[in-house]
Amino acid sequence: MADFDTASPAPISQNPDIRYLGRILGDVIRAYGGEKLFRQTEYIRSASVDRHRGVAGADGIDTGLDSLNLDDTLAFVRGFMLFSMLANLAEDRQGVAQESGATLAEAVERLRAHGVSDSAITDLLDHSLIVPVLTAHPTEVRRKSMIDHKNRVADLLKMKDAGLAETPSGDRIDEALHRQIALLWQTRPLRRERLFVADEVENARAYMQDVFLPVLPMLYARWERVLGHRPPAFLRLGSWIGGDRDGNPFVTADALRHALGRQAETALVHYLDGVHALGQDLSIATGLSDTPQEVLALAEKSGDNAPSRADEPYRRALAGIYARLCATHVALTSKQPPRPSALAGEAYASPGELRYDLAVLANGLAHDGAGMLASGGALGRLIRTVEIFGYHLATLDLRQNSDVHERVVSELLKVAGVCADYAALDEAARIALLRAELGHGRLLLNRWHDYSEETAKELAIIEAAARAHAMYGPQSITAYNISKAESVSDMLEVNLLLKEAGLYRPGEAPGAVAQAAIMAVPLFETIGDLENAPQIMRAYFALPEIAGLVKARGYQEVMVGYSDSNKDGGYLTSTWSLNHASRALAKVFADAGIAMQLFHGRGGAVGRGGGSSFAAIRAQPKGTVQGRIRITEQGEVIAAKYGTVESAELNLEAITSAALIATLDHDGVSESDEARFAAAMDMISRDAFRAYRDLVYGTEGFNQFFRAATPISEIADLKIGSRPASRSKSQRIEDLRAIPWVFSWAQARIMLPGWYGVGQALGGFADKGLLASMAQGWPFFQALLGNMEMVLAKSDMGIARHYAGLVPDEALREMVFGQITSGWNAAHDNLLSITGQSRLLADNPALDTSIRLRLPYIEPLNLLQIELIKRHRAGETDERIPEGIQLSINAIATALRNSG
Repeated sequence: MADFDTASPAPISQNPDIRYLGRILGDVIRAYGGEKLFRQTEYIRSASVDRHRGVAGADGIDTGLDSLNLDDTLAFVRGFMLFSMLANLAEDRQGVAQESGATLAEAVERLRAHGVSDSAITDLLDHSLIVPVLTAHPTEVRRKSMIDHKNRVADLLKMKDAGLAETPSGDRIDEALHRQIALLWQTRPLRRERLFVADEVENARAYMQDVFLPVLPMLYARWERVLGHRPPAFLRLGSWIGGDRDGNPFVTADALRHALGRQAETALVHYLDGVHALGQDLSIATGLSDTPQEVLALAEKSGDNAPSRADEPYRRALAGIYARLCATHVALTSKQPPRPSALAGEAYASPGELRYDLAVLANGLAHDGAGMLASGGALGRLIRTVEIFGYHLATLDLRQNSDVHERVVSELLKVAGVCADYAALDEAARIALLRAELGHGRLLLNRWHDYSEETAKELAIIEAAARAHAMYGPQSITAYNISKAESVSDMLEVNLLLKEAGLYRPGEAPGAVAQAAIMAVPLFETIGDLENAPQIMRAYFALPEIAGLVKARGYQEVMVGYSDSNKDGGYLTSTWSLNHASRALAKVFADAGIAMQLFHGRGGAVGRGGGSSFAAIRAQPKGTVQGRIRITEQGEVIAAKYGTVESAELNLEAITSAALIATLDHDGVSESDEARFAAAMDMISRDAFRAYRDLVYGTEGFNQFFRAATPISEIADLKIGSRPASRSKSQRIEDLRAIPWVFSWAQARIMLPGWYGVGQALGGFADKGLLASMAQGWPFFQALLGNMEMVLAKSDMGIARHYAGLVPDEALREMVFGQITSGWNAAHDNLLSITGQSRLLADNPALDTSIRLRLPYIEPLNLLQIELIKRHRAGETDERIPEGIQLSINAIATALRNSG
């Protein structure tokens, strides 16, 4: 076995955009950094490229890194980081991320070819819900300013593609590109201050405003043509930013109000702009059209009596709509919009009222001229936009840890004189007590009692959520996610808290059903939690009042966590446990007669559920998607998937088409094969779990190795999020958050969470022919191996050995790194054997080219980072050293793309 592939890879066919942008970057480095820096950078680059291409004698060539002083190092790292950023942009433009069959048109064509009727597709979409949920998990290392400059480069390249020589402002495009990249060079890549929750809200809001608001209506217009009818708004947007309190003390009721307020302001300003633009377009005169009475009535109600528009009913009606929207803006934001109306108007009570008025105009246009003006257009897109985004823009989730709920409920019960020591009760007693309290309308809260800070804070959040429903509508907050959900009482506790603000109402009258305006959603995270999830949900549905509540709602959501299950049991066991839990949950839901909606808590890295969303959704077990799925999108993934209108279109359409295929199509795996494959996976998972746990939790000194061999302590100093890196001050791996755990292994190019244990388990499985059959014919196993293959291709045991050199205890270093290297070799060799490839990614040339293009640029960054870490840990106080470390972390993460 060898650490690296021996088969010769195909020559890299470089993207022409990368060459073009690379030349401009070189010009900028020479102009602003000087000839010396340019020559140093070019020497290091070419030497590294030669080594990776296997040029004869290249291994003996000086890397050139020793010639860099600290100032040179900072500038060099910045240059390589910018190259990686521009390479990412070039690849996105060329559609490297695009997957075959990932458009809705292709999905519909596939389903029809497989005998699925159009009516079945229509019926599914009528009750579907597909939601990407933006989170503020700290894996995005780049400042928003850097991303904005990159997007301007993308806009200029689109103009160049169109054959333009100049921008609309008259600048020559080549010169504008040079200027934009020069601005990138002179923009500080690192944040000086840690992000506040308000900063995270603004970052996400910018994506909502610039990308999601224009893209979603555009997609629906396209899908209407594909489907031949107008589907409901099944694809929507969600967010955790401002509502996720789990481990983040800075998310408060004020943060929640701020997030929803800014989102509402963004939506309303967008609607105002849209109505204003329609007023310019719809210059229809009564003498030249057959205007329906409903439009004339709306015009009369507007209060617009300007003589110049007396015969233009659509413009007058729109002026009235605009005035009412301005009043709505004032009512919801307490300030005037950017362009106030001169007319008086009554605020819209709901987005539905606004949509009704717009629909009156659309119906009027359809009434005249054989409907020539009723083909959608700007008015149709605006109506669709209001349907999707309402006043809330993105549905905001609440999230908190079940331990917090237990303490808060315990205090409420004690102060109310109901139970002196709730925490001492067993599960059965807790359920009985909570059911009794949920069965009547009496509240527990004593307004005159001085509650603990934690209880007061949690109650304020619930009150803010109730106020949000009153202001922005019930779609503003629909789910309350419960981290560390381990029992039925964990969900009932949330219902009891919601009851305190009127968000849970008991069905007190005979035959009445309880109602919950916000749904309690359990999050099952660890391997043990996933195993227990079906039993917990079965017991939850067995409660008559809960069964009635859920059936009245029409569905129940369950969230499954990829990150903590991976840290707990390793990549393969985590992935299989999620699959197994999903199938078991589907049976529980089917037995209860309740529709299931799974919420997948995925990260960017494979160790946190990352990889292709299209492949991941298609690989879900039969009967577990049902047209309803929510998926977290976080950190660097948001910028990668939704940083531009084009990439957002691609990715939103991919998750939509995958949900259709996963629900209505069959993967071709027979029941007998599926049973054989599942039995094999049970055995493989058991062995992979044992190998992973033996290393991570059973090897003495492993935690010491991990903290020395990776930049985990340096990552904690990065100002990339408002949330602390650990749940507590403990140094145990169990208490470390999954994000820094995965992020640090990626920086060290070991990427252990994405593969360790798999090679040993596959190697120990006797029936290699069965493994090959699984790899050829089972989408689940294909996705599992494909994601691991990508991770192995990005890892580098040669560089990892340099990081292991940071471990001062030589015996510990050799013992642990020896196990890691052996595990990597086993994963590598067994994957190639099962898939029949001669080298990694031989069957995926686009991804192979993308990764191999980057490797020569990442290696020097790794080597520089190691030297800077050595100096930092040795106590050197030069402030350029920690800055260089943080820059290198930024640069490596940018080059790896999905490192968190």
